[in-house]
Amino acid sequence: MLYIVGFGPGGYETMTVEAVRALEDSDLIVGYTTYVDLIRPWFPEKEFLATAMKQEKERCLLAIQKEEDGRKVALVCSGDSGIYGMASLVYDLTARDKTLLKRIRVIPGVTAAASGGALLGAPLSHDFLTVSLSDLLTPLEVIKKRIRCAAQSDTVICIYNPSSRKRGDYLRMACEIALEYLSPDTVCGCVKNIGREGEEAAVLTLEELRDTQVDMFTTVFIGNSHTRNIHGKMVTPRGYRLEEEAAAAQERT
Repeated sequence: MLYIVGFGPGGYETMTVEAVRALEDSDLIVGYTTYVDLIRPWFPEKEFLATAMKQEKERCLLAIQKEEDGRKVALVCSGDSGIYGMASLVYDLTARDKTLLKRIRVIPGVTAAASGGALLGAPLSHDFLTVSLSDLLTPLEVIKKRIRCAAQSDTVICIYNPSSRKRGDYLRMACEIALEYLSPDTVCGCVKNIGREGEEAAVLTLEELRDTQVDMFTTVFIGNSHTRNIHGKMVTPRGYRLEEEAAAAQERT
């Protein structure tokens, strides 16, 4: 059996029961070094194998090989296993092996959009788009187009991987694109180290966000024209108030 486990933002209490059971059922846990270090204290009796950053393919192949050797393997991903996780790569690598495909189980987890949003308030209560600013696998021009389309359509944007040592100005770039269509006072938020030591959350304007320094452990939220700052919480209305206002206007006519 090969479990592909999304273990959430990082804390044991934010893992799903299904994820915990899959990890308990496994005798080998494979993952990125940082993720293995997070999980190890909760499952000390397990065997762990870790690989470094940018070794995603090698990590998946290692997990597949160990499963084919007869082990029960859990390949762990932070957040959700299918949202920017390893699930799609494992399926790509095993596409020709129907027997192995039947032994793969994808275990969902709480992604940063949900866990970070909860810390900020309720920024994603209406339509939203997630975009990663990492251009390792996606051309930068495609990323820019997606941000532009989201801002132009007044859709809330949740940004993963907003910055790194080589991409220190990418968040500024994204904000400047959004500012072509949104007000500088648009309510935004950023959350760092979700569910881990050093957790921080801040609500700020789009103009302030443009000049904010973040790292790869930060998730950024750019609101739409209806998003509000309610006593320090970032809230995007679901639309009920707009529906009530439209009904009231119709009654007046």
